[in-house]
Amino acid sequence: MSGVGDVYCWPTNLGWVMGPILLFSCFLTGATLALYHGSPLGRGFGKFVQDAGVTVLGTVPSLVKTWKNTDCIKGLDWTKIKSFASTGETSNVDDDLWLSSKSYYKPIIECCGGTELASSYIQSSLFQPQAFGAFSTASMTTGLVILDEHGVPYPDDKACVGEVGLFPLYLGATDRLLNTDHNDVYFKGMPTFKGMRLRRHGDILKRTVGGYIVVQGRADDTMNLGGIKTSSVEIERVCDRADQSILETAAVSVAPPDGGPELLVIFVVLKKGFNQQPEKLKTIFSKTIQTNLNPLFKVSNVKIIPEFPRTASNKLLRRVLRDQIQHELSVRSRM
Repeated sequence: MSGVGDVYCWPTNLGWVMGPILLFSCFLTGATLALYHGSPLGRGFGKFVQDAGVTVLGTVPSLVKTWKNTDCIKGLDWTKIKSFASTGETSNVDDDLWLSSKSYYKPIIECCGGTELASSYIQSSLFQPQAFGAFSTASMTTGLVILDEHGVPYPDDKACVGEVGLFPLYLGATDRLLNTDHNDVYFKGMPTFKGMRLRRHGDILKRTVGGYIVVQGRADDTMNLGGIKTSSVEIERVCDRADQSILETAAVSVAPPDGGPELLVIFVVLKKGFNQQPEKLKTIFSKTIQTNLNPLFKVSNVKIIPEFPRTASNKLLRRVLRDQIQHELSVRSRM
């Protein structure tokens, strides 16, 4: 993707796999690494990308969403960019289209992996036709299957949705952990395939009819609503577009303290300058979810908050939101 004469820029963190990959990529290819001091969320970063002549720009989907919704790069010239890259979260197709348009619809290379894998296990490739928000191939040395709810792999040519199982021989993957048992974390309880114990990664993948792969979120972000399994990402995709006041949403499900079906709760961050009532959003979300996903899904609660909790690499921490609402429900049940 890059080489001598290219300028590489990617807001990231050296404690996360993308930081070392970025450094070594530039050292190995002779590309220039553009370093920005400050937050990548505002116009200052956008102008830096322009002035530094960045040719390869890495992103995180939530960054792109912020740039798009705040219109902070309006009037800037990003046309030197030859390709974009995206990792850290599942991408939004509309946001990807907007980003690509900033440089004559250049491709966006999607990457999905983890620090414990030393890189991506699925990614996009410039040697193949691409689709926004999707992956076209497994990475080098990666073997994988998509498992059904019984842990049985689907055929490789079948359109399906399920948890990914990685082949255990994987270049760069960890073989030990400092503070816990490596086997318990990555292999215990996983099914075997062709005599191999599969490695756990925790992503839910969707393979399309055309063979593209779309990440549906984490296995621990899967929810059971009225006996039907769905993912947080699917719900968030339709809710993000439900009203012009919405910057982003996060969907979690929690079990009621006194038992019963899981409750769907939508957390919302509003765009700057907008006001909205939770009850009105609850009605809007219920309608759009029932129209676009399933008529049986019901929104139990909507909470508007100023910002979402995130990791240092900007990943959304749904677990924190889930724990928060679970605590609130527990307190109410004791009153």
